[in-house]
Amino acid sequence: MSKYRVQNPATGEVLETFEAATDAQIEEALAGADAVYREWRERSVQERAAVVKRVAELFIERKDELARLIALEMGKSIAESIDEVEFAAQIIDYYAVHGPSLITDYEIPSTIPGKAYIEHLPVGALLGVMPWNFPYYQVARFAAPNLVLGNTILLKHADVCARSALTIQEIMEEAGVPVGGYQNVFASHDQIATIIADPRVQGVSLTGSERAGAIIGAQAGSHLKKAVLELGGIDAMVVLDSDDVADVAKQAWDFRVYNAGQVCNSNKRLIVMDDIYDEFVAELVRLAEGLEPGDQLDLQEGQYVPLSSRTAAETVDAQVQKAVSEGARLLAGGTLSEGPSAYYSPAVLVDVPRDSESYGEEIFGPVATVYRVSSDEEALELANDCALGLGGSVFSTDEARATRVASRLETGMSHVNIIAAESAEIPFGGVKRSGFGREMGPIGIGEFANKRLFFVAE
Repeated sequence: MSKYRVQNPATGEVLETFEAATDAQIEEALAGADAVYREWRERSVQERAAVVKRVAELFIERKDELARLIALEMGKSIAESIDEVEFAAQIIDYYAVHGPSLITDYEIPSTIPGKAYIEHLPVGALLGVMPWNFPYYQVARFAAPNLVLGNTILLKHADVCARSALTIQEIMEEAGVPVGGYQNVFASHDQIATIIADPRVQGVSLTGSERAGAIIGAQAGSHLKKAVLELGGIDAMVVLDSDDVADVAKQAWDFRVYNAGQVCNSNKRLIVMDDIYDEFVAELVRLAEGLEPGDQLDLQEGQYVPLSSRTAAETVDAQVQKAVSEGARLLAGGTLSEGPSAYYSPAVLVDVPRDSESYGEEIFGPVATVYRVSSDEEALELANDCALGLGGSVFSTDEARATRVASRLETGMSHVNIIAAESAEIPFGGVKRSGFGREMGPIGIGEFANKRLFFVAE
């Protein structure tokens, strides 16, 4: 039985189910992706970019429809769903407009008589394995640059994002991507391994858990395939000082509970200086109290949305309860709804012991975890005491002070006085167990490019 479905996490009701791909359908998809690649790569980059530009336009034209789809699928509010559609369209448009110039051939100096150039060429069909937390954004940052480059896409989306996944393919084809150039596949884990192993596929991009990254990375490595892995984080937000503690706490809270806390680069560890810690935590508690479950399709002030699934909500609840059993204190929120709905009230957690198992676990839900420190060095040591290294931020009224600390964060993205700078032109990715490779910005379009040397002798 296929796991692919639309299941409203607010009620647990399964609204639609989809047949899993057969092995014959996977073979057909592979053959189509390879055949179309050989035609798509021969088109001019300007022609490919024009098609991708139309994809962005269609995302905006169908914005309300697209937003409602993902609100039903994974519980995001309509307002946040519209934000995501618009951001995905911005990313797609960025590569349509700037992609051709980002992959223009350029000459490099050479001591050998002649001229040496670096070209950016497509490599073939690629596999994307994408998560449910941002059904459009995650696809946009992988597919758009690679379609402009001349690669073709096989996209395995999350089990609960089936309808939006099919709609993305529909939009791609309506915009002019040749049939077979972008294909959604309702693949199983075994079929994913088959796709990665196939010589017609030249690379794989995964956004997901460390466990999934280890599996996909091993499969790609065993077949000598390029991989880009974005595996989440336990990002630190370090607050050294503030002339408006309540405002910084509000920024911290709003970002931490955005998308019900299901954000890879969310500020999952709030590291606050001792002299403002009590005020900061009190403001978080105030913001967390009195919230009620709401309808993600018609969310009202003072309400919160469900997590993506009952399993996700139960996992977060179990993590918080485990932390409390190890010595942490739950100051507000942290109430799991009765099944089958997936509501978990936004929570404030403090005093997680650094020698506990919970200390190193990523909580992928609306839980603000706060730590008290008494010096810049202690804050930095705590921020870097983490196996993951996606992003991080440092806040201070003294920009030079914040910059000194932020420059020493062991992360792929470091910020001063902003939690996360996110825009189509800003590269995204991490270090350590947060994975490797970059998406978005001028770097993202080169991850699956053949950066070929082309030499013409005198």
